[in-house]
Amino acid sequence: MNSFFATCRSHARWIAALATGFFVAGCASTSSSFPPAPTSAATPGYNYIVGPGDSLNIIVWRNPELSMSVPVRPDGKLSTPLVDELVVQGKTPVEIARDVEKALSKLVRDPVVTVIVTSFVGPYSEQIRVVGEAAKPQFLPYKQKMTLLDVMIAVGGLTDFADGNAATILRASEGDKRYSVRIKDLIKRGDISANVEMKPGDVIIIPQGWF
Repeated sequence: MNSFFATCRSHARWIAALATGFFVAGCASTSSSFPPAPTSAATPGYNYIVGPGDSLNIIVWRNPELSMSVPVRPDGKLSTPLVDELVVQGKTPVEIARDVEKALSKLVRDPVVTVIVTSFVGPYSEQIRVVGEAAKPQFLPYKQKMTLLDVMIAVGGLTDFADGNAATILRASEGDKRYSVRIKDLIKRGDISANVEMKPGDVIIIPQGWF
């Protein structure tokens, strides 16, 4: 009987030690060896860059018959009745307007063109991507002053299995430097100090937690 109780106590100690190990591992997952992301990261003087999937409203002053809304094709080009195979990917709306004016000048006297983006996707290099334990992992077009909170609202928050405080940002604009972010504190606890600004091309990586 004494040996039976001794065996039980030994098993209990082993189970307790194992549980403690899992607990410590779980706590360790919320820490990060990466530096915290800077709160301010907006790009001064940022201009939107057009990409495949965007829709452009081309307005030709005094020539309504030439004004139209056109999509940017997957190859980054657009075509209109008088402007064919114009490369627009990677350009700003103002740059595209000048290119359209140049093309139309062969047929229209002193054309004045304005280009307005009506549907935003942006080039791949500018998009914000969210991978891992987000409710709806996806890519989003970058917008000036866009924050981590904006992104998390757009993707529906975290899954039940996410370790939000172990999430990181992979910042392509800084040579793929990694930063830690506290998403759980931000959206579960309302800690606004955990909110940070995004940069074009950022990738948010949300790992699964230990349970």
